[in-house]
Amino acid sequence: MAASMYIVVEGEDPGFDIFVNGRALARNEDALEKLALRLGVRPLIEFFSADENSMSLLIEEGAGNRELMHRLPPPQWYTASDGLASVEALIGALEHEPQQLGSEGEQILGELLEYRQVLGKTRQREMRWHLAVSWR
Repeated sequence: MAASMYIVVEGEDPGFDIFVNGRALARNEDALEKLALRLGVRPLIEFFSADENSMSLLIEEGAGNRELMHRLPPPQWYTASDGLASVEALIGALEHEPQQLGSEGEQILGELLEYRQVLGKTRQREMRWHLAVSWR
């Protein structure tokens, strides 16, 4: 089962493409968290929130507990600027040395660049976001 960390923008349709594969980010989340902490920014996983829709998908994919559905807190939403601060710092640390995160460094950097693009559009439209995880 492959995990993917993807961006959810608040509302039905943000009016732009928010798709980022996010598989390299999910596979390397521990290393990214350590790097973010060294850089003094919030790790990406701290922007995770589960809403009813994403939890339903996780349960359908066999990666969640149906009982949790009844105890879910309301989804947490974050400003795009907060997310961009972390993403920009990570990009800055990796753009000249992506191999510091191993053989997937280039792919991780590519996904972070896509995150920057999506979060930039999210900020321009004054929308909020969070990360979700999918297992497939």
